[in-house]
Amino acid sequence: MIADRLQRLVEEMVNRGVHFEDAVTEFEKRFISQMLGHNAGCLSKTADALGIHRNTLARKMREYRIRRKAS
Repeated sequence: MIADRLQRLVEEMVNRGVHFEDAVTEFEKRFISQMLGHNAGCLSKTADALGIHRNTLARKMREYRIRRKAS
């Protein structure tokens, strides 16, 4: 179950002393990258799937240095 896997991951991160902001940043980067791949690099579809505005997605991609790529 996803909740159990997430709980184990959070426990491991806490035990290793990962800071909250670092955890959030890494999660966002990976989630956005995966969703971009799932939507063949289409920003509009990805933004809709993430529930954020296209401009917000573009800003986060610049911030995290995420490149558009189709999979």
